[in-house]
Amino acid sequence: MSDHRITGGGIFLKTLVAAGITHVFVNWGNDHPSFLEELEKERLANGGKNALEVVTAPNEMVAMSAAQGYAQVTGKPAAVIVHVDVGTQGLGAAVHNADKGRVPILVFSGAAPHSGQGEHKGSKNEWPMWGQDVPDQAAIVRQYMRYTAQFMSAKTVAKTTLRALQFATSQPRGPVYLYARREVLEEEIESSSLDFTGPNLTPSKWPIVQLGGLSPDALQTITQAIVNAKFPLLITGATDRNLRTIPLLQKLASELSIAVFAACPTQTCFSYSHPCFVGSSYGGKNQLLDEADVIVCLEADLPWVDVNGNAARSDARVFIIDSDPLKPGMGWAHTDAEMICKVNAETALEMLLGTVQRDHLPQKVVGRSQKMDNLKKKHDAWIEQLQSTEAQPTSRTDVAVPAASVPHAYSILRATIRAAVAEYARTQNRESGATIWLNETASNHSTLFNHIRMEDDDIAKGSMILASGGSGLGWLLGASIGAVIGGRLREDKPKPDLIVAVVGDGTFIFGIPSAAYWMARRYNTPFLTVVINNGGWASPKASMMGVYPTGDGSRASGTRLTVGLGPEMIDFGGIAAAAGGAWKGKAELGNLAHVFLEAANVVLKEKRCAVVECVVEPF
Repeated sequence: MSDHRITGGGIFLKTLVAAGITHVFVNWGNDHPSFLEELEKERLANGGKNALEVVTAPNEMVAMSAAQGYAQVTGKPAAVIVHVDVGTQGLGAAVHNADKGRVPILVFSGAAPHSGQGEHKGSKNEWPMWGQDVPDQAAIVRQYMRYTAQFMSAKTVAKTTLRALQFATSQPRGPVYLYARREVLEEEIESSSLDFTGPNLTPSKWPIVQLGGLSPDALQTITQAIVNAKFPLLITGATDRNLRTIPLLQKLASELSIAVFAACPTQTCFSYSHPCFVGSSYGGKNQLLDEADVIVCLEADLPWVDVNGNAARSDARVFIIDSDPLKPGMGWAHTDAEMICKVNAETALEMLLGTVQRDHLPQKVVGRSQKMDNLKKKHDAWIEQLQSTEAQPTSRTDVAVPAASVPHAYSILRATIRAAVAEYARTQNRESGATIWLNETASNHSTLFNHIRMEDDDIAKGSMILASGGSGLGWLLGASIGAVIGGRLREDKPKPDLIVAVVGDGTFIFGIPSAAYWMARRYNTPFLTVVINNGGWASPKASMMGVYPTGDGSRASGTRLTVGLGPEMIDFGGIAAAAGGAWKGKAELGNLAHVFLEAANVVLKEKRCAVVECVVEPF
């Protein structure tokens, strides 16, 4: 191929770079010859360097989970490249997570060649290509994507890619899927036609679609309702996956004495040390609904679960503020409301605060001081209850060998990590950086948010807790790799000193640990993994108990129900050690702090992964 010509595959890679994509997580196959050739040509021409950082993933789900972790930490999209229909299927539950978590990821897959007798460059020439030539490859993932498209010609690759990125990064953000047959990826055009400053090809001319703010009527109605309310309640779950909303929301709550509750949070969205923060749960009974006469649901995908005894009061005024209020990606989703506003959360909060200040609304809140005192009492009682639970090392007397309760283990882990990071920073004569926690503990999901507890000083440093946003188990290990890479590139917050990944024992296996820890060593992305070993998959049994609370299964062990992992447990750390040279340890009731500290120091000082099997009370 002449230096004056470029393939469709080369155009795609150059378009990613022009659009600001820096990292691509890949699993190569027989549809990618043009990519590999283009990357090598670029390396030879640029002193051994590529404009894109290519991260090889031996498994597609790990690749997409890594891209998600990267995007969640940086706020910027990443790209994933996989192999025909089988690689698209290999993305698995990671597609669900990116969709439900509203994470911008561009997924590209080649497709089997259409021609089979050498009519085109790239025609079928290997036996698997006939079986990989499926009727509708995009159907595998279409229902989870913001946009899907096929490259039909090398001449339209750049435009289609820019259009896809526009969908991925506009609200509601999420994954997009592009694919092309190999003949198109091998098609050549003149390099001079690829001008990223020209018409229809300038990336800056494909901006994110701006969502509006609150209408004047909505602004007036919502603020007046809050001011006149006896007990206003704001329910949130993600605050638009935007950390800039946290101080805005906290200020609004303080100014107008609003109780704040986190419902099914997907990330840190409020400080646990703020007096207006009065509760958090994943679908349990919310007693505050019985008190609230005004409810604002701000970016809450599931504000409450009705069958658990939750409902707004019949006289309550309910307002929904969300970038995706009708949830078209869910078969059923509804909350009775007086007003529904499709807006950008950050813009809406800024507008609400602007009205609060302009109209001097704090002075108009009847009994504002008393309301704040009452909120602080609720907040303090909740935190004291959490701390009381943490102070009990074990909560069960029906087991032969006592094991740590999960809240107690989390409290020790939190204190130990804070001390380890502070000491590590002290040895470098600097302030400690952030700690980013990744949470995929399944049945202990809400427990981690409540007992690791991000407070004011944590949030100020850029520390946070992240979850996948969905329920596709296996996100955490790949996401940790992406979080380490993304953390090094963080611009608006201090770079993290440590990534701590807390995962259930069964969920650990879903994460394809052999692939993940190989990647961690290959790309120098060390993180601390804490495996919460409660004997297996507690969630299926909990689901059964929700339907048959006194049935025969309620008295059966996890092993009898086929959801247990014992009695011979998996060597969690051994897998990581074999695949990626990780340190391994086992934390039990008597040595929690010691093992956690040793593991944290391995990651901080030796720059390699550490895996702690943390034995807790069995389910």
